Amino acid sequence: MSTPPFRADIVGSFLRPAALAEARRRFADGQIDADALRVAEDTAIAELVVREADAGLKLATDGEFRRSWWHFDFFGLLDGVDIVELDHGIQFQGVQTRPRGIEITGPIGFSDSHPFLDHFRSLKSLLERTTGAVPKFSIPAPTVLDFRLEPGHILTPEYDGREDIVDDLVQAYRDAVAAFYDAGARYLQFDDTAWAYLCSDVELDKARERGIRTDGIAERYAGILNRILDGKPDDLVVTTHVCRGNFRSTWISSGGYEPVAEQLLGNTAYDGYFLEYDSERAGGFEPLRFLPEGDKTVVLGLITSKSGELEDVDAVKKRIDEASAFAPLEQLALSPQCGFASTEEGNLLTEDQQWAKVREVTDIAADVWR
Repeated sequence: MSTPPFRADIVGSFLRPAALAEARRRFADGQIDADALRVAEDTAIAELVVREADAGLKLATDGEFRRSWWHFDFFGLLDGVDIVELDHGIQFQGVQTRPRGIEITGPIGFSDSHPFLDHFRSLKSLLERTTGAVPKFSIPAPTVLDFRLEPGHILTPEYDGREDIVDDLVQAYRDAVAAFYDAGARYLQFDDTAWAYLCSDVELDKARERGIRTDGIAERYAGILNRILDGKPDDLVVTTHVCRGNFRSTWISSGGYEPVAEQLLGNTAYDGYFLEYDSERAGGFEPLRFLPEGDKTVVLGLITSKSGELEDVDAVKKRIDEASAFAPLEQLALSPQCGFASTEEGNLLTEDQQWAKVREVTDIAADVWR
């Protein structure tokens, strides 16, 4: 496959190298300034893209090395959105994140000064000078902001409630997609936990407690996403990664894709779907029957990023074959199930194990899709 998503692909984030982690600590403590931190980030990313190419990938990400969180960093730099401290974090299995949340303080918008645009430009320029790989850039999906917004956290007279933010949220994302495209992006990904939570009765109960109307929510989310993606340039590939939670090798939700598959696969305008299939919590491949025949791709997340133990190659190939009973093999691809560090803390494996996982993805894909 010469265009993204590739037969061997990745979700995006990588473990932070020790030197970068130390630089971020020193910056937080006031020991170095933003310019010095940027130099450390640039150095780490330059080394990362070489390793991505050496592992056999046709694409490259910046590893999310300039971020602390996969989602809050982007959201907190939107117009009208702040990240605030709460009295609780997000509860994973046996561990809780730092206590942060989203607050709406004014009209939501995307500005041309959003720092993520410069992050993308830096990656694109680096790849043009070095490996020539396709730059892939990830941002959190708008549905995550909606799903994670807690009661009492809309603090502006611009909006009477949750439903009132939708139009501005859609326009902010349309502006973001256009800005990334103008900066040269041709491969974007919306990272999304909301769709996975819609497959979990436990998470749906929590959502209702936050004041979310869950009846018809899959149709509502498909509608929001389609409004954003409507009219995007034909040469811009936009995929989504559906995640069940990824923090320090733990997770949040369980449940197969059946409750949302028809809307997600059949009725949203994404070009591809990175779906986690690394454990029994993901259910079977039957929901793939909703993938329309044509150009859309499902990237099977069969290689876990939550542990360093390598998967059995024959077992992975067998699962790809099983998936092909529900979606054509030519519309399938392979990747790790998630990133290796959705937050800067990272998952519980070594860098060597991380790269062995990536090489396993490229080796298996080269064999399956000869």
